[in-house]
Amino acid sequence: MKAIVVGPDSSIVDALEAEGVEVTRIEGIASGERLVEAGVEDADLLVITDAGEATAIPVALERNEDLKTVAYTQDSMPEFVKSRLDFAIDPDLLGPDAVAEELV
Repeated sequence: MKAIVVGPDSSIVDALEAEGVEVTRIEGIASGERLVEAGVEDADLLVITDAGEATAIPVALERNEDLKTVAYTQDSMPEFVKSRLDFAIDPDLLGPDAVAEELV
């Protein structure tokens, strides 16, 4: 399984890797170009840990409609993204190890 994590880590990268997931991390702006460089066309999972990078979700889904999308952040996601999310998870309610286990 391949995943892309956008935003601050929140330990989700380590947890996914511990489950055997190949993780590519994008820090900063997750533009279409950066998503392509990270391998979005072949990725299985996109995890956003910064609601400010929510625009990465529709951009990524344009390139890979089968991508599973997850917001792993305490912040609310913008309305235009909520319908495109598979999961929205608050890290205060569910730790990274449990999230990674369920996603894999």
